[in-house]
Amino acid sequence: MNIEGQRILITGAAGGIGSELSMALANKGAELLLVDIDVDKLSKLKLALQEHGARTQIFPCDLGALDAPQKLAARVSDAAGGVDILINCAGIACFGLFEQLSPEHMELLWRINVLAPMQLTHALLPQMRTRRHGRIVNVGSIFGSIGFAYFTSYSASKFAMRGFSEALRRELEGSGVGVSYVAPRYTKTALNDGMVSRMAEAVGMNSDQPALVARHVVRAIERDCKDYYIGWPECLFVRINALLPRLVDIALRQQNALARPFAIQK
Repeated sequence: MNIEGQRILITGAAGGIGSELSMALANKGAELLLVDIDVDKLSKLKLALQEHGARTQIFPCDLGALDAPQKLAARVSDAAGGVDILINCAGIACFGLFEQLSPEHMELLWRINVLAPMQLTHALLPQMRTRRHGRIVNVGSIFGSIGFAYFTSYSASKFAMRGFSEALRRELEGSGVGVSYVAPRYTKTALNDGMVSRMAEAVGMNSDQPALVARHVVRAIERDCKDYYIGWPECLFVRINALLPRLVDIALRQQNALARPFAIQK
């Protein structure tokens, strides 16, 4: 897909990957519709983009609130008309022992990582289908293909988004609307600061900078990719885990042992 002139809605736009992705898409000539809960960061991002001549509108929104995706879709439609590309990039992480995770945080994670992107897609899809033009881009994770210990709820949410992407893609075949699932590996963002970054360093986890991930997302859109995995050897492990998951169990034992002290809440 040619990005120039496309109206692109990005959730989580003020985050590490989202802000870099906004810049990369602006450089390609896209019209940006930026969504984030952090109004201050969103406003600063808009100013930075406008200084580079980008056409930008911002839509502050808490996607964890009930009916927020539906209300957001209505606001965007009123202010900008149709959306050509929806990028579901917003998300929250969760690291720690599953039994120590509060039910409230579990529900919030599922609402933001899964329900909000599904509901926003549901609200914007009809106008894409009517025009027979559009693309849904779901930013997932390698953790959505390989279940990692101490990221139990997060992995489950990304598994759900991968399944949603696959099923919706098959449902929309021939409609003119495509679906891309992009899976980064561990990325150095504020989302992964603190204990997660210390754990990642201790176990030698491979990582990428947000700007690199953003470039890959842009490439996936331009190439109309269905599934796009970022990072080696993680891409290989995804294939091995699909065929021989018990082999991956063995390979991850040492990493799990090293990570466990970081996961336990004192």
